[in-house]
Amino acid sequence: MAPADATRDEDSDLEDKKMPLLDHLIELRSRLLWSTLFFLVAFFACFAYAQEIYNILVLPLARVMERVGGSQRMIYTALTEAFFTYVKVGAFGAIVLSFPLIATQIWMFVAPGLYRHERRAFLPFLIVSPMLFVLGAAMVYYLVMPMAWSFLLGFQTTREQTVLPIQLEAKVGEYLGLVMKLILAFGFSFQMPVALTLMARVGLVTARGLAKARKYAIVAVFAGAAVITPPDIMSQVMLAIPLLVLYELSIVAARMVEKSKGIEDDDLEDLDDDEPPPAAAAAPSTAHKRGGTTTLAAPLARDEEAGADGDPGRFEETDWNHGH
Repeated sequence: MAPADATRDEDSDLEDKKMPLLDHLIELRSRLLWSTLFFLVAFFACFAYAQEIYNILVLPLARVMERVGGSQRMIYTALTEAFFTYVKVGAFGAIVLSFPLIATQIWMFVAPGLYRHERRAFLPFLIVSPMLFVLGAAMVYYLVMPMAWSFLLGFQTTREQTVLPIQLEAKVGEYLGLVMKLILAFGFSFQMPVALTLMARVGLVTARGLAKARKYAIVAVFAGAAVITPPDIMSQVMLAIPLLVLYELSIVAARMVEKSKGIEDDDLEDLDDDEPPPAAAAAPSTAHKRGGTTTLAAPLARDEEAGADGDPGRFEETDWNHGH
């Protein structure tokens, strides 16, 4: 009965934490204000070091230019382009730095409405999600971008090859916009196992359904990779293959979730079978007044003992007030 007592304790704790709608809105406003404050502080800090962040983001292109040749410089053609590029760099750094704090505020708003076992179930995903994001960002920075830039810079020509040489004059705004889009796209794409596993936990998808939809997932993954990555087959494949591996891992994780849910459901059914039905427990206390006697409703077990001489399921006893 200990698990049943724990379940009742969780129910009572959740009842104690119930809040009116206005209090929920006040709590939501507080979390949004804290999240905005975290983002602004991170933005001004990153904007102060925007040049250092710019150096990190442009380093893969600089290394490829040293190896295959190029103009070895970045340009901007609009008067305000360089300034707004640093603003974008600061915002990009602020998103990366403040995301764990913003996610914590979201969790603090949602967690009081969850049972204790539900909070324990979500905790591993809160740890795995940032790790997958960092893994995706590292993959695009160290593998995809160097290979993609080498391929794209291979289309440069010299004066001996063409009448006019073709040289890359990369615009700083366009380049950094592409790099930041790739990093965020790879990072969020690597969240697929987390999303599918959570959907399996709430019953929106099943492991069998994911396995049957594998052929459609392959087409969708390659189509999405073609849209996200630069227009070369190499970077498209380098995003699609890890996503397909993560899709297979999602199927395995969904099977594990379904097995754990089956065990939990069996435990709950056992607890329900052990508890006596309310009607049986309340039956001896049910009484009906008939004249000078009180007729009590007997339990169902007394039906077999009643015999043929009386009303089965009932017995009479002398009224305690009779004769007094």
